[in-house]
Amino acid sequence: MENLIIAIPFLPLIGFLITGIFGSKMPKAVVGGLATLMVLISFALSGYLFLNFDTQTPPLSVKLFEWFRVGGVAVNFGFLIDQLSLMMMLIITGIGSLIHLYSIGYMAEDKGFYKFFAYLNLFIFSMLLLVMGSNYLILFIGWEGVGVCSYLLIGFWYTNEDYGKAARKAFIMNRIGDLALLIGIFAMAFQLNSVEYLTVAQNSAKFAADSPIVLFITLSLFIGAMGKSAQIPLFTWLPDAMAGPTPVSALIHAATMVTAGIYLVVRSNFLFSLAPTTMEFILYIGLATSLVAAFIALRQNDIKKVLAYSTVSQLGLMFVALGAGAYTAAMFHLMTHAFFKALLFLGSGSVIHAMGGEQDMRKMGGLKKFIPTTYWTFLIGTLAIAGFPPLSGMISKDEILAVLFAKNPAIWALTFISSALTGIYMFRLLFLTFFGEFRGSEEQRKHLHESPAVMTLPLIVLAILSVIGGLINLPHFIGHGNFRGLEHWLTKIYVFEDYGAELPLTTEIILLVVTIAMVIGVFLAMRYIYVTKGKKAKTEDRYTGWEHLSARKLYIDEIYRATVIKPIEGLGRGISMFDKGVVDRIANFIGWGAKDSGIAFKRLQNGHIETYMLIMSLAVGIILIVNFLLK
Repeated sequence: MENLIIAIPFLPLIGFLITGIFGSKMPKAVVGGLATLMVLISFALSGYLFLNFDTQTPPLSVKLFEWFRVGGVAVNFGFLIDQLSLMMMLIITGIGSLIHLYSIGYMAEDKGFYKFFAYLNLFIFSMLLLVMGSNYLILFIGWEGVGVCSYLLIGFWYTNEDYGKAARKAFIMNRIGDLALLIGIFAMAFQLNSVEYLTVAQNSAKFAADSPIVLFITLSLFIGAMGKSAQIPLFTWLPDAMAGPTPVSALIHAATMVTAGIYLVVRSNFLFSLAPTTMEFILYIGLATSLVAAFIALRQNDIKKVLAYSTVSQLGLMFVALGAGAYTAAMFHLMTHAFFKALLFLGSGSVIHAMGGEQDMRKMGGLKKFIPTTYWTFLIGTLAIAGFPPLSGMISKDEILAVLFAKNPAIWALTFISSALTGIYMFRLLFLTFFGEFRGSEEQRKHLHESPAVMTLPLIVLAILSVIGGLINLPHFIGHGNFRGLEHWLTKIYVFEDYGAELPLTTEIILLVVTIAMVIGVFLAMRYIYVTKGKKAKTEDRYTGWEHLSARKLYIDEIYRATVIKPIEGLGRGISMFDKGVVDRIANFIGWGAKDSGIAFKRLQNGHIETYMLIMSLAVGIILIVNFLLK
């Protein structure tokens, strides 16, 4: 069993080494097949562990070696397999293998084919290291690993300067959160003499609730999560990260990397449960992020940008659940979101592939008759994320809404608005893309074709998962809670999970009916506007006030540029002027002085004995005179 655990992360690493070193000399089919196979085997091994995992026994711990020991803190390099890590492993390797398969078709004509698959394999290895590590430092290695891979993959088409800037933006903005995470880990090691999950969980019991050190550690960890999971104010990197190839968007920014922050908070539940103030902060940050991102998505016209802001909004919804103490609800939505958002991103890639690289929805329309498989699977993904019954997104989102109503009806109302906005922008995307008349060029019309089977097969699998994924955790009122497999599976990893007061059955059913009615109402309204009336997306010069704000992303990038980037650039220019005008001149003066004195003394070193005798005599004379004066 230990060998199987070790093999799961290292198989993708082997794939990275083989494809990275020898890929340029191998056929594309071999490169893509090998990279996909490595992740698929890891998925099979993860499934085997899942099926043979005994929830009644302690977590499986595998120590490879003692990494280092400093200040009485021993850090081991090892893995910890429990219910949470197994769930994440299945999502990472399962969705990852489908995206690898899809990429074989999507990247078939790209010159950097082998490098792309090498980076994908390295990313899967890093992500597995993040979720399988037995302590926070191994998590941090994986955390930084996925950051480096995201930089490489976002800027994969680096000859485009804008894509390179997007990659740098993602890398730099994530460094802010990463520094906070590292500080939190150091503080934890100093206070608890360990960074091992199990030991920290045991030792954290000595802390008082909301004590300053607990608040410091949990806030540091959450700021790290804010960067990786794109929460306000560290969220603007994720929409720009759509510069990378579409499979990258699906893998990194839908199903895996951006959920690392959710995993970190749930993994550290023993600390966050001691910090109610931090939990409240998480709730309000998540709520603000969900609303702001949903509002911005309303008037985006790039198909991938709409999905990007949708991801930010859905991540905010997961953090709202975490802030409310409903860890299972957050993880449930993380899982269903992985299914339908990966489906939507890959579906958008199929649309872009059919359109010859076009991403503007204003130039699409009527595509359902040209790419039917993509349309039907995309429709399922859209209905799932909007919360259409009985798809997985409806079940997971309704659970979060029910928890929030029990906690605070006002928070429920704001989250309900965010959910309504989700339906509005997603149905707008669906109808503008697949319905009405084709609005592209004649050349694009001739190019329209369904994607190959290697791309449509992952779409079909993800569509099926988006339909049935919710069955793993049905609402409490169905079967008296006997069909809540995910809740029963995860319950032992929590020190304390707070679902608030249990809602009466009638209240829960009324909330569900209201939510379903809202989704159906939004669907019919958007269909009337964009299909029945045939309304087209406006040009930006015709936008009203709120539409202009949405299209320009609330000017947040401009605000950051004015308040952060320009002052830092100005400070840099000032330091550069000081460096050149003062520091350089001092250094040059010293250099010139040394050079000039060297030239002067060089004249004395002329090889003439009489000159040396004269200098010695003068020196002796000076010494005698000084000695006489001192007496």
